[in-house]
Amino acid sequence: MNLIFRTIAQWFRSRRASKLHVHEVGRTDFRVLPTDLDVLGHMNNGVYFSIMDLGRMDLMIRAGSWARLTEHGFYPVASNETITFRKSLQPWQRFTLETKIVGYDAKAVFVEQRFVVKGEIFARAFMRGRFLKKTGGTVSLQELSDALGVDTTEVTLPPWLARWSDDVVLPPTKVNAPSNW
Repeated sequence: MNLIFRTIAQWFRSRRASKLHVHEVGRTDFRVLPTDLDVLGHMNNGVYFSIMDLGRMDLMIRAGSWARLTEHGFYPVASNETITFRKSLQPWQRFTLETKIVGYDAKAVFVEQRFVVKGEIFARAFMRGRFLKKTGGTVSLQELSDALGVDTTEVTLPPWLARWSDDVVLPPTKVNAPSNW
């Protein structure tokens, strides 16, 4: 339920915002609220990830992807995420979240997201997301491409991002993953 009111408000804003192509940069404006703060008085690191969800939702709605995914019974899930912080976002500070698809691999979509204040990057994150079927199973890249009418070759995945994904992967859910230190 974290950010439920922001999620509802963003959903309405995104439906009224200008349309985008799925490979364009989506920009959404936010303000750091008191509920976003940690004990040090700046935006909590976990809140960044929740706000990133809103940026990806915005891009999918504005690109028409959300509706098409829903029609096909597909939904997105995060597989891997990483973030680098440069400067802290302070109470009541305005910032823009920029969201862009930066590539695909055989199973997933890679997204870069930036927290920007007056043109300056405060934090940058990368996520790898997959799509699942409500009926069970995963959505192949071809199924995703067909459903969205998207040419996945329009963007080339940076090699370092593919290596990152390989380096942080966990075993599939049907394989044991014991926590042995």
